Amino acid sequence: QEQLVESGGGLVQAGESLRLSCAASGNIFTNSPMGWFRQAPGKARDFVAALSWDGARTYYTDSVKVRFTISRDNAKNTVYLQMNNLKPEDTAVYYCAAATRYRGTYYFDQSDLSAYGYWGAGTQVTVSS
Repeated sequence: QEQLVESGGGLVQAGESLRLSCAASGNIFTNSPMGWFRQAPGKARDFVAALSWDGARTYYTDSVKVRFTISRDNAKNTVYLQMNNLKPEDTAVYYCAAATRYRGTYYFDQSDLSAYGYWGAGTQVTVSS
């Protein structure tokens, strides 16, 4: 079954760190650009970070640059989001996504939700002040 499964969310205090993981089935992961998005209560789902199919290029929304790092382990079919110096405004459900129709290419808008055809169920991140 093709799926994405996120883990690693939790409750932390401001300034602390979390690492999110997203395990993907091989059919989804191989050569696919991968992204992380988040959705706070009552708000739209927003782009957080993305990683090219080969891991060579990374993309971040401005508010998380320097603090967050996206990476992938192709041997484990897993993408990670290392989140440091967390802030209360980072509180949201975090979703992993795969842009399988853009396999092997850099040339699409990585922040566009519609580019991603597979989504995980999400993991909650709560940052207290």
